[in-house]
Amino acid sequence: MASENSIQIQLNGNELTTYDVFKISQSTEAKITIADSSIEKISNSRDLLEKFVDEERVIYGVNTSMGGFVNWLVPITHAHELQENLIASVASNVGDYLDDDIVRASMLVRINSLARGCSGISIENFNKLVEMFNSGIIPCVPSKGSLGASGDLGPLAAIALVATGKWKAKFQGVILSGEEALKKAGITPMNLSFKEGLSLINGTSVMAAYGAILTEKTKQLISSYEIISCLSFEGLKAMRKPFNPIVHKEKPHIGQLQTAKNIWKILADSKMDQDEQDIEHELQSHHPSAPFKTDTPIEDAYSIRCTPHILGPIRDTLVWIENIITNEINSSNDNPLILTEHQEIFHNGHFHGQYVSMAMDYLSISLTTLSNLSDRRIDRFMDKSNNNNLPPFLCKENPGLRLGLMGGQFMATSLTAENRSLCTPLSIQSLTSTGDFQDIVSLGLVAARRADELYSNVSYIIAFELLCASQAADIRGVHKLSSYTKPIHQFVRESVPYLDYDTCLTPYLEKLAKIVKSDKIIHESKFKEDAC
Repeated sequence: MASENSIQIQLNGNELTTYDVFKISQSTEAKITIADSSIEKISNSRDLLEKFVDEERVIYGVNTSMGGFVNWLVPITHAHELQENLIASVASNVGDYLDDDIVRASMLVRINSLARGCSGISIENFNKLVEMFNSGIIPCVPSKGSLGASGDLGPLAAIALVATGKWKAKFQGVILSGEEALKKAGITPMNLSFKEGLSLINGTSVMAAYGAILTEKTKQLISSYEIISCLSFEGLKAMRKPFNPIVHKEKPHIGQLQTAKNIWKILADSKMDQDEQDIEHELQSHHPSAPFKTDTPIEDAYSIRCTPHILGPIRDTLVWIENIITNEINSSNDNPLILTEHQEIFHNGHFHGQYVSMAMDYLSISLTTLSNLSDRRIDRFMDKSNNNNLPPFLCKENPGLRLGLMGGQFMATSLTAENRSLCTPLSIQSLTSTGDFQDIVSLGLVAARRADELYSNVSYIIAFELLCASQAADIRGVHKLSSYTKPIHQFVRESVPYLDYDTCLTPYLEKLAKIVKSDKIIHESKFKEDAC
């Protein structure tokens, strides 16, 4: 749906993709419009809700209080005060503010949910939320404190407060009061009536938006890592034959086959990898009459040979995660819902974030698995007994006097251990709250934030593997690299020199981590995968 040239998108509540969320969230210049069909649904939903109010139906958050006060009836004459009190009381998050792109994405996803026309918000206030997004107002949203039970109440309340002229927001790069930000953007603050505060905050929009961005980032990371893996395989003089797609068709996992096909294609013209048949012939030449130890095994270690079996599950898991997040960002995640086609109102639990929380836990498992794999490759580069005759710690010049890349492994091993410690599932960490009313909670936003930390850590680990692979390629002879990996080596050398001297690695690792997290590896290699 997103246009990369104009950075515009039309929302209808049904067709938003994780890529749309990722792309649109990156720029305050991006603009959204709303489909006519959604405008009609929103108006009809509000009309039906007003009809139910006139009929004196008892409706949660309309003429009842909320949360632990659910059993209190509140006269409709107090509607404005009730909604204002709601968003003020639940705006209790703490800590650093969420990044601008996460907040933009959250607003986008909330607008898309409301555009489905099931939440009963007035078209006037809905349009103000769209205006806020299009004007580039970015509410300050504290990152910690969401239960993910009635959705992301605290984070979405920070956005709602700004919409009503309270709290604070970033506008044109400056943090202002919500009132001043709206004024400068030419937007009149929302005047909330019954149900409208609840419609703004009662849902999974922040965790789902965060999940959408992380899904796209991780998909890109996996594609880049397969190319980096091939450069590592060349540096370690690995055998190519185990990646032949022929054999992987005998174990019909789609992700595994795709990874194998990619590696097979990338290494096709490499002169640095090894031919298994040559190894076999060498071993045959010994003609032992008794058990005989050689220095040349017929197979590579698992961190090389089993790469399709390790990255494949991550690929397949990402397909599942993307499906979960796509469903969530195109859902009516609110309570109650006003369904005009059925002329009825439904009290429900669509605000609950368990789907997103579990998806983020699976993403954390995937990222930690990636950490383990890269860490083991790094260890092979460092260890003289496992690196196929490379110098220990890739220190060819003045070993002993110099320590080579030894220090980089400290960082990679530390972050791998840290990622393992962070990978305890959050979707099972429920604690009862709100007078035992919210008695099982998802912690979906916490799971998303944790996955983001894992993503950042693994990017540094992979950055060091890329540094090692490039150093090894120089030692082996860069001219032997494949046509896909040679440009990657050249690109790395624009930021990091061949290290024949000891120096602080931190600036180089920071540069390479940024490269790893971008699409530059894919772009520079010019590799395009063939679909399975």
